[in-house]
Amino acid sequence: MNLTEKSPENIEYMIDGIKEKLKVVNIGAIKSTHFNEEMYEELKDIYDFVMKKDNFSPRDMQAIVEELGSLKK
Repeated sequence: MNLTEKSPENIEYMIDGIKEKLKVVNIGAIKSTHFNEEMYEELKDIYDFVMKKDNFSPRDMQAIVEELGSLKK
């Protein structure tokens, strides 16, 4: 997967990866359709951050979810 290209498929891939890594319980709260290519770089930064970490504190989780919420269209 080449995440340097802005595409709906890459957005979906990154959102799915973030949800899986964070073990998001409310899957419906974060959908790839909530994001567009204008915010791609910011979403990619969050994805890279999440993928690098092995575990997350509750504060980390809250900050990530809030940041994702601010990127929604």
